[in-house]
Amino acid sequence: MAPLVVLVTVTLAARGLDALGVDSLGGWPAAVTAGLVAMLLVTASAHFTQPRRAALIAMVPPRVPRPGLVVTVTGVLELAAAAGLVLPATRTAAGICLALLLVVMFPANVHAARASTGVRTMPLPARSALQVVFVAACLVAALAR
Repeated sequence: MAPLVVLVTVTLAARGLDALGVDSLGGWPAAVTAGLVAMLLVTASAHFTQPRRAALIAMVPPRVPRPGLVVTVTGVLELAAAAGLVLPATRTAAGICLALLLVVMFPANVHAARASTGVRTMPLPARSALQVVFVAACLVAALAR
């Protein structure tokens, strides 16, 4: 739930700054991009710090080898996506790649919900709906100019 709170809070704060005349944030797509970058910094940090790292490793389905490495790599990819979203030249590619990464990582959410392991903040239907919100935010960011 924390990623959603960060996404919404920073998006609304960015819109507030825009209303105050901060021109670089101009519009909802830019605000959503700012919220997504902040969310990625929070979620990526969980890949490297305990106890969240252990919970993320537990979420990796058993058929995936080297779950610790997978969690590290996905954390690095989230940081790379955050950096890519900040730069206008790479924003579209970063948003699309991040949306694809979220889709690829979704089986970990399914595994965690079914096995009651890892990050257990919500049941699968809620996780699924939240994932749709995150993917939509990625696509909004990808189209931001």
